[in-house]
Amino acid sequence: MIIIDYKDTRPIYEQIVEKIRTLILKGVLEPDSQLQSVRSLAMELSINPNTIQKAYTELERQGFIYTIKGRGNFVRYDKSLLEVKKEELRGKVEEVLKEADELGISRKELLEGVEI
Repeated sequence: MIIIDYKDTRPIYEQIVEKIRTLILKGVLEPDSQLQSVRSLAMELSINPNTIQKAYTELERQGFIYTIKGRGNFVRYDKSLLEVKKEELRGKVEEVLKEADELGISRKELLEGVEI
């Protein structure tokens, strides 16, 4: 499920956020299903529970999960979350295309060797 890459320059909590977001968007984690408890996931990943709590807080802020006091964290999913992710990806593609244009690399040349 969640594997931490210690060579990744991003903080661990950001890696956890990205992995859980991906699992939610792919449908692996179903709507209204309960996430692992903070302590349980922290023990499984051998990291500080505060890191997991920070990741869960960020996921809640982004609208991917919701918390019920005394019961835990649950998956929230609606199609608008997928639309937000699509917009993020479009933005990244636009940045890459803009950088290629600035370097004089054609779109055809840029896409050579890329399997779609």
